Amino acid sequence: MEQVEVRVWDPFVRIFHWSLVLTFTVAYLSGEEFEVLHNNAGYAVLGLVLLRIVWGFVGTTHARFRDFVYPPGVVKGFLQDTFRRRARRYLGHNPAGGAMVIVMLLSLVITTLTGIAYYGIADSAGPLAMLAGSPEWSKEMLEEVHEFFANLMVFLVVVHIIGVILEGRLHRENLVKSMLNGRKRA
Repeated sequence: MEQVEVRVWDPFVRIFHWSLVLTFTVAYLSGEEFEVLHNNAGYAVLGLVLLRIVWGFVGTTHARFRDFVYPPGVVKGFLQDTFRRRARRYLGHNPAGGAMVIVMLLSLVITTLTGIAYYGIADSAGPLAMLAGSPEWSKEMLEEVHEFFANLMVFLVVVHIIGVILEGRLHRENLVKSMLNGRKRA
């Protein structure tokens, strides 16, 4: 008996997801060693995130924030049910996945904006070059905040991957495959 599949993830969401994986990885790994590559990858990350935020309001059903942003109590209940191995299956993002999307987007916005501000102060370059001449403490603070949120993103990615594995096993579906082909079991 063949399983019926439905389209869940539109091409924009899938291209966004894998492009973000690539650009964040390049930005993170290039760091101070390859400044031009690091900065360009950071700008790409910010562009992708801004597009995703827009798509969260005007995109397809499962791409919209209203489809996957839940109150904290619902997220907590979902996580409790997951650890009891009785969590409900969601066609789109489950409550924990939706919360992770929001936290990751916020972390990426902070990472990229602090990076752009640091670049403006430290190198008198980029869209915030007018910040050049700011006090030394502001440069150091921006660098610390930038690095904290970049490292937080790595932690969030690890938690995200663990969540994908757990959810996939719990509901017996390949979530990575669905983010490639856009389809899930109905």
